[in-house]
Amino acid sequence: MVEVLEADYLVVGAGAAGMAFTDALIDHADVSVVMVDSRHGAGGHWLDAYPFVRLHQASAFYGVASTLLGNGRIQQDGPEAGLHERATAPEVCAYYDRVLRERMLASGKVTFYPGCDHLGGGRFVSRLSGRQYEVRGRPRVVNAHYLSPHIPAVTPAPFGVADGVNVVAVNDLVRLGAAPSQFVVVGSGKTATDACIWLLANGVDPDAIRWVRPREPWMLNRAVVQPDPTVFLGMAADVMEAAIQASSPDDLFLRMEEAGVVLRIDRSVTPTMAKTPTLAQWELDRLRTIEDVVRLGHVKHVEPKRLVLDEGEVSIAEDAVVVHCAASGLRYEPLVPIWGSEAITLQPIRSGFPCFGAALAGYVEAVFDDDQEKNRLCPPSPLSNTPPDWALMQVLGGKASISFGSDAGVKAWADTVPLNPARIPADVADSEELSAAVARFRASVGPGMARMAELARMP
Repeated sequence: MVEVLEADYLVVGAGAAGMAFTDALIDHADVSVVMVDSRHGAGGHWLDAYPFVRLHQASAFYGVASTLLGNGRIQQDGPEAGLHERATAPEVCAYYDRVLRERMLASGKVTFYPGCDHLGGGRFVSRLSGRQYEVRGRPRVVNAHYLSPHIPAVTPAPFGVADGVNVVAVNDLVRLGAAPSQFVVVGSGKTATDACIWLLANGVDPDAIRWVRPREPWMLNRAVVQPDPTVFLGMAADVMEAAIQASSPDDLFLRMEEAGVVLRIDRSVTPTMAKTPTLAQWELDRLRTIEDVVRLGHVKHVEPKRLVLDEGEVSIAEDAVVVHCAASGLRYEPLVPIWGSEAITLQPIRSGFPCFGAALAGYVEAVFDDDQEKNRLCPPSPLSNTPPDWALMQVLGGKASISFGSDAGVKAWADTVPLNPARIPADVADSEELSAAVARFRASVGPGMARMAELARMP
């Protein structure tokens, strides 16, 4: 038995991308939407996140266009005094639940089916009841899970584990029943840095942590990625000025480091990873207290008292807890036109700010009719992995910004959305400091982007 539904859109995925798209769509079009997700509620991977995670960027840059995440508060005390608030995992989950209930469902335009798998062709099935549904009327399918990240809680460790070894996903650190003599943190990215900082904050001696870093990461300095146009555009100008002088992708990052834009944990090692989440100086200082760092490639196998890696072996304590932070995280699927014949496939548009890109796609879908024009306005930009990737991401993201900014209506809407890092609120538009930052950026963006394209090995 198949239950028949009627809707204009079938949005597959109620994570950050699906929620941002749907929010902007229903705000600007009289449409009906069926939203499905395999999880029990809205929020995507946040529903499976480790308990101590926080947004790595300011809350204002995350969520949906209609509803601010948090209250735009600037922190008054603590190690991030002066920086904008960052939501915790429970706060993010509560936010998405509230947006779903109070905005989307209450509008009468959206119906939500949790715990369901999309089967294709407008059909989906409940994981709980087995009931099948079909959305008729030729709904537009929105693929909002194309780039859903892989996280440790739902991704097995990418290495073999022998009997007798205590390997836990980062989520399970909070459930340990006894203190081991050693923690072995496996991973180079944001999850691993969060795990290390959480252990240190809870009294674990730095010498009791062995950190396996297959690659060294570059991270953005959180202090210069803020919802303040003077700060943000000043940072963008720093990047362009660094690019103009750079002789290579590595040299670009070294110059950005000197300008205070990016950070690395060990200044004696040139990083090869540039996924570039944000990091604060206080976090960097704590991470540098961990001196037992293993750089022998990826872990291949964990055995009692021993790690086997690509380039060698190291011993570990007999009672060591090995912390799995080694899920791949970002997904690097091929770029495809967002508006395709089979589906709308959500991808980043403005580099580094995926929620804004998804909201932008929802707005453009609502107010434009022609798919070719939509794809012209909103070309996708890639996620980065290495320094050359990062340069390519900036080039394509910059071109996308020029594209959607070329339409007066789209630009006017984008200038009202806190998710947009480059918006300039009217109350600060006449600031002398902002005018200076804008002038620096305008003077450097042309030659900076041209050099960035060369660094990315673009033709």
